[in-house]
Amino acid sequence: MQRRDVLRKLGLTAAAAMATTPALAQGSGSAASASRSVWPAPQLATASRLGHCRFGNGPAVCVVLHEWLGDHVNWEPVLPYLDPARFTLVFMDLRGYGWSRGMSGGYTLDEAVADVLRTADELAITRFHLVGHSMSGLVAQKVALQAGSRLQNVTLFSPVPPTGFRADEAAMKAFNAVIDEDEAAGRAITARTSSRYGAGWLRRKLTIAREASSVEAKRGYLTMFTSSAITGETHGLAAPLHVVTGALDIPFYRGEPLRNAFALAYPRVTFEVIDDAGHYSMLETPVRVASIIEKQLAG
Repeated sequence: MQRRDVLRKLGLTAAAAMATTPALAQGSGSAASASRSVWPAPQLATASRLGHCRFGNGPAVCVVLHEWLGDHVNWEPVLPYLDPARFTLVFMDLRGYGWSRGMSGGYTLDEAVADVLRTADELAITRFHLVGHSMSGLVAQKVALQAGSRLQNVTLFSPVPPTGFRADEAAMKAFNAVIDEDEAAGRAITARTSSRYGAGWLRRKLTIAREASSVEAKRGYLTMFTSSAITGETHGLAAPLHVVTGALDIPFYRGEPLRNAFALAYPRVTFEVIDDAGHYSMLETPVRVASIIEKQLAG
């Protein structure tokens, strides 16, 4: 495959970009400032557990993870539409992100899985539902397989499939440019929402992406989701698995290869498409996302 074809598949070509990429927002309007105003008593990471925040006090408990270009802030628009009397959602930030930004490590798949389960243990969460998004969809799959009967169900939004996100040299160069260059990050974000939003959207998402994590963590997890795969007895997954994709995402995250990869690995998987969302459905269609999560928790 030629280099341009590879980059087009990843949504990283110049044609996918807006004419200009706005500069990052600064000051009081930043994602970090907004984060402090809406999250109830977030807990920073310690040596033994990830940074996290409990939302709600209902009997059904759900652990929620995040993507590569965002931390817990991605989920802020969903919070007003969740029922805190029925559900408890524990939003966790992986090493190097958000509330765990000061926590360094190897940024491997096994490390991330161990971190999630150890944090659940520290919080006395014995049985739980699990939500993953994009790269953490891969983490969530391995958590579910490793934790066995502790998992009640798993919901994945625009996830990396069990086969991983295999990237050649050109693709890795493009991904690393996303880390280093606002223009490249803007192209990737715009492509993953079918170029349908304006400058305000891109400015906000770029701010989230830049403030979410350290560069070291972004590079580490990039290696993780482009070089790892879920192998072994995937057919033994006990928990039901629900995969939600956005119709406006790039083909990798919504096409037949992704559906086939999940269907082959997990016989109990079900699928759902959000017609008016791309890769960032929790930011694009928060009411719909909250409803999907609550339906899965109630089920």
